[in-house]
Amino acid sequence: MLDKSHKHVSCEKCAVRENGIFSNLVNGEVCEMDNHKSCHYYKKNQSLFVEGSYPRGVFCVNHGKVKIYALGDEGKEQIVHIAKEGEVVGFRSMLSGEPYKLSASTLEDANICFVAKDDFLNMLDTNTGMRNAVLKELSKELGERAIFITNLAQKSVRERLAYSLMLLSDIYGEDPINLTREDLANFVGTATETLIRLLKDFKEEGLIDVQTRKVFIANMDGIINLAGGHR
Repeated sequence: MLDKSHKHVSCEKCAVRENGIFSNLVNGEVCEMDNHKSCHYYKKNQSLFVEGSYPRGVFCVNHGKVKIYALGDEGKEQIVHIAKEGEVVGFRSMLSGEPYKLSASTLEDANICFVAKDDFLNMLDTNTGMRNAVLKELSKELGERAIFITNLAQKSVRERLAYSLMLLSDIYGEDPINLTREDLANFVGTATETLIRLLKDFKEEGLIDVQTRKVFIANMDGIINLAGGHR
C-alpha cells in the first residue's frame, strides 16, 4: 500500500530507476538529480499535465500507473499509452519546445517525482548514456505508435481487445489488469458497452477471468493468437 505520508524518494535507493532513462546516471549525477527533484503523492485521476499547456519539466513514475491520452471532439478519451513504474513522461514535448499534444493523469494513487526542465536538459547535455537512452526511447515509441495506429485502423474490436490485454499484461506484470471499464474501452478504442460485452465473451471462451473490475489472463496463447499471433 502506498504510504501517503512519505513523498520523498531517494534516487539512489529507488527500486525502479533502472527501468527508465535515468539508469545511466553515475553516483554524482544521481545525487545531483536527488537534490533538484521533488516527489509528490497524487490521488487517482489527478492530472499531471494537459494538452495545450507548455512543459515545465518531466515526471518520473515511482509508484502507480499513468494514462497518456488525447481528447476527441466530443470529449471522449483515446488512451495511447499507460506508463508504469520507472517510466518518465512529459519529455517529448519539452524536447520539441511545443505545447503538450496529449494529456496525462493517474490511473491510481501514485507517487511521482518531478525534475524541472532546465535540470533535465542539463543532464542530457552532460550525460551521453542518458541522451542515448532518450533517443532509444523515442525510436521505440515511434514504432509502437505506428503499430497502435495500425491496430486501431485495421483490426476488429475483438482483435483490438486481445491486443490491448496482451500489452496491459506486460504493463501490470504479475498483478491483474486493474482498469475501469471506461478506461479499458478508451484504450481499446471502442464504446464501454461493447467492451463489457466482449469481456463477457472472452470469459465464456476461457481467455480471461474477471473479478469485479480486475481482469486475469487465463489463456495467454489464445489472447496472443487472437491479437495477431505475436507479442
